[in-house]
Amino acid sequence: MAVSPFPETEPDPAPTAGPDTAAPAAPEGQPPADGEALSLQMTAEEFEALVVDELDALPDDMVDGLENVHFRVEDRPEDGTLSLLGLYEGVALTDRDQYGFGELPDTITLYREPLLDYCASIEELHDQVHVTLVHEIAHYYGIDDEELHRLGWA
Repeated sequence: MAVSPFPETEPDPAPTAGPDTAAPAAPEGQPPADGEALSLQMTAEEFEALVVDELDALPDDMVDGLENVHFRVEDRPEDGTLSLLGLYEGVALTDRDQYGFGELPDTITLYREPLLDYCASIEELHDQVHVTLVHEIAHYYGIDDEELHRLGWA
């Protein structure tokens, strides 16, 4: 039996958005809504460096199986919302028949402005980028939102 690279965790007591689902409504004292100033400020270059650091910090057994996956950072999703933190686009390993013959890479996108808007501190941003990366990589491996919730990663 294979060991999952996604260990069970205790659910975070703080609300954690499912990165490819809508973020929960911000409780009182949380970052502002769309159209208002972001709670954290960070240049695109600084944010991309943070994402690379968090990607490098992931366990080897989680990232070693990734093939033909492109990671990217965008300011916002195409619809301009602040409610989507990340997105996996591709065909999950569990849904592939034949693969590796000229397919475009799968893509995992993290959205800078929604993540900055969602987090109240740099430490929280590091944690949420980590959770978002794990969540989207899990979709690459065929793990759905229901299982991610059960494991404490959504």
